Amino acid sequence: YHSLALILVVLLYRQFAQSAFIWSFGFMLAGIVMFSGSLYLLALTGNRVFGPITPLGGLCFLLGWGCLCYACLMIKAG
Repeated sequence: YHSLALILVVLLYRQFAQSAFIWSFGFMLAGIVMFSGSLYLLALTGNRVFGPITPLGGLCFLLGWGCLCYACLMIKAG
């Protein structure tokens, strides 16, 4: 779902050019890399060092969705 959200963010940015869409894209991309990447590394290597990275990826997802909501509200308000 987050990869589809990245496409949505790009389309919205091209239409409305709000800087919050760039932040949203960055946070969602970081969330995909950190959340999914750490889980893949944990599963493939068995090394538990990668486990604590997963919640940081989830936090990036939340920040990305928050930036997307903020940008959409600014479009609606302005």
